[in-house]
Amino acid sequence: MEENKELPKLEKKLEKMTIKELREIALQIPEISGVHGMNKEELISALKKVYGIKEEPKKVGASIREIKAKVKKFKALADEAKKNKDWIKYERYRRLASAFKKKTRKLARLSA
Repeated sequence: MEENKELPKLEKKLEKMTIKELREIALQIPEISGVHGMNKEELISALKKVYGIKEEPKKVGASIREIKAKVKKFKALADEAKKNKDWIKYERYRRLASAFKKKTRKLARLSA
């Protein structure tokens, strides 16, 4: 296992590191590609694979990206309903988008 000698030493837990610190470490490891396109969760996952750290299963729930996609979808539906002057549907879609936005904020607070 000569590979482990070349890996940079981890100063603290991966989850506690900033995305900048994670990118700096990941850039030093040739097995990880596309570092700048990854978000924090993806970087942590890739680094854990390389270091051989076992990943505990995350809590059940949607990721922020999935929820943001729903927000975008409901905003588009709300705009469409507004154009068609269907105020009941407009209000329903607008409220759904708002509720999903609140969920993203809550997830961001929990993961920080």
